[in-house]
Amino acid sequence: MLLVLVYARPGEPVVFSLLFVWCEPLRFVPVGFTRAELETYRDRTVPDLVGDDVRLLFVGINPGLWTAATSTHFAYPGNRFYPALRKAGIVDWQIDAAAGMTDTDRERFVRRGLGITNIAARATARAAELSREELRLGADSLAERVAAWKPKVVAVAGITAYRTGFARPKARTGKQEELFEGVELWVVPNPSGLNAHETIDSLAEWYRLVASAAGLV
Repeated sequence: MLLVLVYARPGEPVVFSLLFVWCEPLRFVPVGFTRAELETYRDRTVPDLVGDDVRLLFVGINPGLWTAATSTHFAYPGNRFYPALRKAGIVDWQIDAAAGMTDTDRERFVRRGLGITNIAARATARAAELSREELRLGADSLAERVAAWKPKVVAVAGITAYRTGFARPKARTGKQEELFEGVELWVVPNPSGLNAHETIDSLAEWYRLVASAAGLV
């Protein structure tokens, strides 16, 4: 950055001084999207956020349009996922997901042994737009991913989608009796702001449980 300093003493000529200062490059942060802009991301997919040594794999239902627009899972403003992770002590820095994760955020996240994927891949405005068949096919695909990645714990965020996709209509939130591709399987509450039954504190308690099971806290 170039700064121009101008100074003078009374009765003396004006002096100009050039000062070069190094600073971090400015980051453009979108303040929001119009409905029309978000609609252009319908049916897009979002890359999984998974490293080579994932221990705790969180599984969303499917990407929302804001997630597709920012290429950041659980990005919609008001989603409690990242605040709850921090509250639980699983991450120790603030992630501004609504603006999109930075490369540094992603690197730190996967180095922590955390990963994120989804049951269904395509982005929709509401999870209710997914068909039962999409959820069931997504669960089959998830099984292949889990077998390849071999996390210590899988945590599905959303009981309704889990019941449909995994054909477990009577399943309840918490640790499941059966393993999933040889991996400990949990169902935790959906962090969406639409889930009025949960708070950041209650979500943090659930996330701390699965992180403890994965050996991360």
